[in-house]
Amino acid sequence: MGFEEFKEQLKSTVDIVHVVGEYVRLKRVGGGPRYMGLCPFHTEKSASFSVHSTHQFYKCFGCGAGGDVFNFVMEIERLTFWEAAKSLAERYGVPLPKRSEQADEEAKKRGGIFEMHDQAARVFRDLLFSPAGEEARSYLKRRGLSKETAEEFGLGLSERGGQSLVRLFEKHGYSHEDMEASGLILRRTDGSGCYDRFRGRLMFPIHSESGKIIAFGGRALAEGDEPKYLNSSETAIYKKSHVLYNLNRARKAVQEAGFSILVEGYMDVIGVYAAGVHNVVATCGTALTNFQVRSLRRHAGDLVVNFDPDNAGANATERSIPILLEEGMHLKVLQLSGELDPDEFIKENGPEAYVHALRNARGFFHWLADRTRARVDKTTPDGTVAIWQALLPTIQKMPDRIMRLAVVDDLADYMKMEKSVVLGEVRRAVSERSGHVKRRQETLPDANEVLLLHALLDSAEARQEITPVLRQLTVLERFQSRAIFETILRMIDAGEAPSYTGLEGRLAEPDKERLAALVFADDTLSRDFTTEQAVACVRKLAAGEREARRDDLRRQIKDAERAGDLPSAMRLLEELGRQGKN
Repeated sequence: MGFEEFKEQLKSTVDIVHVVGEYVRLKRVGGGPRYMGLCPFHTEKSASFSVHSTHQFYKCFGCGAGGDVFNFVMEIERLTFWEAAKSLAERYGVPLPKRSEQADEEAKKRGGIFEMHDQAARVFRDLLFSPAGEEARSYLKRRGLSKETAEEFGLGLSERGGQSLVRLFEKHGYSHEDMEASGLILRRTDGSGCYDRFRGRLMFPIHSESGKIIAFGGRALAEGDEPKYLNSSETAIYKKSHVLYNLNRARKAVQEAGFSILVEGYMDVIGVYAAGVHNVVATCGTALTNFQVRSLRRHAGDLVVNFDPDNAGANATERSIPILLEEGMHLKVLQLSGELDPDEFIKENGPEAYVHALRNARGFFHWLADRTRARVDKTTPDGTVAIWQALLPTIQKMPDRIMRLAVVDDLADYMKMEKSVVLGEVRRAVSERSGHVKRRQETLPDANEVLLLHALLDSAEARQEITPVLRQLTVLERFQSRAIFETILRMIDAGEAPSYTGLEGRLAEPDKERLAALVFADDTLSRDFTTEQAVACVRKLAAGEREARRDDLRRQIKDAERAGDLPSAMRLLEELGRQGKN
């Protein structure tokens, strides 16, 4: 199978709505082929991201992102084209052409890193469940993790000697440069060779959102082995600030529950997940980033932060709140009783108690206000100013006006201040906020253009009926989408049935935007048209054009009569008569 044939077969097999729906909550618009959701590529409060099931493409009218299913997977997973195609082919059972003929050097390099991570994961798992893994298994047992849970999360054990992966990769023909690029192997400073990054640690595979192993976290097991947690370095396939641990498993549960739970560490995630609460994720040893928050918001707009109760956890919670609010998340904070982290709380109190605590999590404002109040004396002027200065920047980050107004009421009551004063200060602060992507200015497309475009793209019968008339219309020259229709007619002349992707690939950028606007026009004609309606539309345009021509002739006749040019007036009158017979 040639590559182009493979590409077309894959596109005809894959449903873009299903693929995008794994990353974005989509809502069908009416009963048609259009779906909408929050754009995964920029921050927005109202949905401007659309997916079209008939033409199999997506478009965001906020940031301009758009394309077919390959473009979407490449952007959302940060993959090359070949990697995106390979991922889709494997999921949908489409045979791959020979990779050596298609993959470029970058894709081959990244493919090698993926393969090394898969090989390492197998080595780690095998070692954990071998006699050499008895100590690590005892640790897991003390933490309450069953063998089944360890297997589900792919936990493993790295060899203490530090040469198992080096030997394995050498056996498979990888160079030392390839090994070092994987992030799994380090080169000795004295130049005497390489050694494994992870040695004698409990290993946690870190997956991309689609489920590929892209990195590892390793927990120390030996006393005095520092750091306690060691994570992979960044590589061509792993960027820490873009990844959330367990999102590959949690995303469906997040969509179903309508909210996500953010905890601090791998063991917290596993403990909560094993208790039956599956909508849980964690950062991978980094401070929370805007990109990670957007990854969560694609699946649900509500979130509960449940970091550890110690001072470090509280500080991390406080730092995360502005980022979460800035991305439009509806936020609560859960501080568990007994100063326990989530994993410990569940072991002591059971899953039901944890679920109950989740339902009763406090709004972020009250948690933050109480934390601030504990540091200052609210009864003094200095204390009042300190609380105000601590809370206002957080409120300033909130993009949602209704949420801000609700917090203004709470803040005025909490500070014992007039609501009008608080509201004025909040409005002043918010007016200074900037940096959000603004929705592009949109103009409503002409209904005739919408109908005719869909008829030409979707119906061979309609194309046969309306194309001959359409070619004769000079009104086509006044269409905003003139270039689009001219391109369609050229495709038909060449014997090619016009399709969205074939058409889009022939257009300049401004016309690509117009094409998307026409296809996504919220008009029942765009999805429920009949051939008869399309023919009637063309006839109406033709009749309008003839009437416009007659009006122009009448004007010219009057001008000729006023000028005393009777021969010209008679000639124009004869032409007007011929126009009336058409």
